[in-house]
Amino acid sequence: MGSPLRLTLASGTPPANGGGLWSIVLDEFERGEAAMSRFRDTSELTALNQVAGTAAVARPSRRLRRALVSSDRAWRVTGGRFDPRVLVDLDRLGYRGAALGRPGTEAPTASRQGRVIERVGRRAIRVAHPIDLGGIGKGLALRWAAARIERAGARDFLVEAGGDLVARGDDPDGKSWQVGIEDPAGGEDLAVIAVRDLAVATSSVRVNRWVMDGRVVHHLLDPRTGEPANDGLLAVTVAGADPAWAEVWSKALYLAGRPVIAGEARSRGIAAWWITDEGALEMTPAARALTIWVASEAD
Repeated sequence: MGSPLRLTLASGTPPANGGGLWSIVLDEFERGEAAMSRFRDTSELTALNQVAGTAAVARPSRRLRRALVSSDRAWRVTGGRFDPRVLVDLDRLGYRGAALGRPGTEAPTASRQGRVIERVGRRAIRVAHPIDLGGIGKGLALRWAAARIERAGARDFLVEAGGDLVARGDDPDGKSWQVGIEDPAGGEDLAVIAVRDLAVATSSVRVNRWVMDGRVVHHLLDPRTGEPANDGLLAVTVAGADPAWAEVWSKALYLAGRPVIAGEARSRGIAAWWITDEGALEMTPAARALTIWVASEAD
C-alpha cells in the first residue's frame, strides 16, 4: 500500500513477543496487498477491475468482500463524497497502477452511477467501474492488524502505516500516545494530540502530488469532476474509533472544502483538524479536547 509500517510496544510487553507481533503486522498488510492493491498485477482487486462492467470474479476473499462492502457503505453515508470509483481518472492524471484493461478489450470509462458494487457474495463479486481501495484498504489493514495484535495478548501498542495509525492503551511512559499534526508544507508539526484507544488518519496533498500537462495535481479527486479537489484545504486529520472510518471521514471532509468542513464536522461530532491553503490550523471542539499543544499558541 506504499506505506512504511511501524509497531511501537509499551514497556509491559515482553521483548520476546515483539518479533511475533511484528510478523502479524507484516502478514496482515501482505494479505491486504494481495486482496486490495491496485498496483499489483496479481491482486484480486486488479483482476476485478479488469473485468469491471463485463463479468464477475469468482470466490473473492473475505478481505476483498469486506473492503467493497465498506466502500459502498462509506459512499452512501458520506452522500457520495467518498467514492472509490476514481481509478480511471487517477490513471488519466498520471497516478497509474496495474493495467485496467486486458489486451484486446476496450478501456473502461470514468462514469460513476448507482452503487459502488453491483453484486457481492461468497461465490462471486462484480463491479460496474474500476475501484481504488487505497485509503480505506489501508485503514482496514490497520483495523485487522490491531485486532490480531490484541488477540495475541498485547494491550498497549501503536501500529502505524504511512501516518495513519491505531493507538491502544498507554505509551511506554504509561500516558496517552502523543501524535503530531503534520505541516503539509514540510515544516515542524503544527500541533500535538494525545490519543488512547483511538485511530488517526490524514488526507493530505503533501506526498502524492505531481506535475501533469504543466499543472500541479494530487490524488485527492472530487468524484463529481474527476479532478483534484481544490477548495481551500491542504490536509485534514480525523481521530475516531476505527481507522477505516477515520480515513473515510478525513477524505470526505477534505472534499467538503473549507466553506463547509467546520459545520459538517461539528454537526457529526467528529474530532477533526484541518490546514487551510494559507497554512492555518483549525479544529473542531472534539479535536480541541484531544489537543495538548499547538504551535501558534506556544510562547
